[in-house]
Amino acid sequence: MAHLNNAGAALATTATLDTVIDHLRLEAELGGYEAEAAVRDRMAGVRASVATLLGCDPDEVAVTGSDTEGWTKALWGLLLGGGLPAGGRILVDRIAYDSHYLGLVQASSVAGTTIEAVPSTADGTLDLDALAAALAPGGVVLASLTHVGTHRGLVNPVAEAVRLCRTAGAVTFVDACQSVGQLPVDVRTIGCDVLTATGRKWLRGPRGTGFVYVRSGFVDRLLPIGLDGRSATWDGDDHYRLADGAQRFVVFESPVAVRLGLGTAVDHALLLGLDAVAERVGSLAEELRGALGALDGVAVHDGGRVRCGIVTFTVAGRTTTEVADGARAAGVNVSVSDRPAARLDLGGARPDGVVRASPHYYNTVDELGRLVEVVAGLAPR
Repeated sequence: MAHLNNAGAALATTATLDTVIDHLRLEAELGGYEAEAAVRDRMAGVRASVATLLGCDPDEVAVTGSDTEGWTKALWGLLLGGGLPAGGRILVDRIAYDSHYLGLVQASSVAGTTIEAVPSTADGTLDLDALAAALAPGGVVLASLTHVGTHRGLVNPVAEAVRLCRTAGAVTFVDACQSVGQLPVDVRTIGCDVLTATGRKWLRGPRGTGFVYVRSGFVDRLLPIGLDGRSATWDGDDHYRLADGAQRFVVFESPVAVRLGLGTAVDHALLLGLDAVAERVGSLAEELRGALGALDGVAVHDGGRVRCGIVTFTVAGRTTTEVADGARAAGVNVSVSDRPAARLDLGGARPDGVVRASPHYYNTVDELGRLVEVVAGLAPR
């Protein structure tokens, strides 16, 4: 099988697999609590590795079950902390992902805030001039920015966007779910207040892992939901004290085995170097775009001035599902992104859905060629 669905879930290394299985065996031998106590230092090391990956302090990082879990806790923490006042404005870019946008809709229905989509440029990139114009009237309490969308391979200029938002006094959340692990991501350079990502995609970590970064000077403005004895201390009959830093986002019950596996995966990415990973992934993706774009009846839809490892396309006369099923039958994994996942960008002048191929550094040119061969056989003649 040629696995070209790394934007969905990449293949774990043998070392990551062994880490997970070894800890499950330890739990079976010692007991769950006892096994966790035995690896307490290693669990702290996972957080330290993620902090190194993001260029921040370990106290600013919490390991979570997913990107969405961390993002939702941060969003509702902002609301409960008074950061989403009634009448406030929330800005989003047009490549926003459904789980984040749905969270904004839900929170806004409680808070009384409004949501506005900032226009993109002709190539699909967040329009920084339009963002500046949207910020100018004031009243923007949150800007939710997407580094890389799930449904097209462009890279948004999030650092430039964050600078505009912070100058205007707006809180900034960055969705790095599709960028961490395939691109260098440095939160100090970006300058955001909150950033979230997952382990299962480009980091090659286990499913059920993710993390949230919360800037140290900002974290006390968040009162996250879902507290327990790990994220807070019950220090009075009617009072609690939140854990310090980002640890207020961590709950007691956690799958230790997969979180240790995440640490192994992050350490592997750090060893390889994210600059080298980005160069390899970007090179493979551009080669695939060129080969697919040269086929009659095939349209590549990524756009953007800066692109990454996500390659999206459609085939005339074929549904996206037909193309994905045809590829899978030939031993090539790809996926489909449809309009419900990215309503602000898909539909209208854009297709309602696209086929998504996402090569990682371990893929080969021959594997790309297998996909191109399948698509050529499906394209109109």
